[in-house]
Amino acid sequence: MTADRDPIREAHRQWVAHGWAEAADGMAMVTSLVRVQQLLLERIDAVLRPLGLTFARYEVLRLLSFSSAGAMPMTRVGSLLQVHPTSVTSAVDRLEAQGFVSRTRRETDRRVVLATITDAGRSVVDEATDGLNSSVFEKPGLPSADLADLTRLLGVLRAGAGDRVDLP
Repeated sequence: MTADRDPIREAHRQWVAHGWAEAADGMAMVTSLVRVQQLLLERIDAVLRPLGLTFARYEVLRLLSFSSAGAMPMTRVGSLLQVHPTSVTSAVDRLEAQGFVSRTRRETDRRVVLATITDAGRSVVDEATDGLNSSVFEKPGLPSADLADLTRLLGVLRAGAGDRVDLP
């Protein structure tokens, strides 16, 4: 294989040649998705890294900023972001150390831990969103006419894996 060949197409060819033709298209699709994720994360990281954020921490901040109170129970954060409670705790720990989030207990039920966005958190998440919008989300790499189709197809994949998806 030479450097000027598409490695995923070559892998597809090898899958077929080795008797796995039934799996070749699926392997190529999955491998392509993983590669696209890597490419997009590189672009996302280029925006967020200078602000001291990862995409996971950005998502927590953006979610908190969207809430009317600027706060929500940590368990709700995990549920909405579809991540394990340990991941939420880790992200909030780091955001708290950066001064972007504070952690408090709900007055009416001291067992509930709330993550609350700070003014510094609102400022950095707004800056991050401006950067992501202009550098990634507004120019994701596909013509706008194809974005809805791809998002719909990815929704079908997600629904098939058990995610709650509102398919058109």
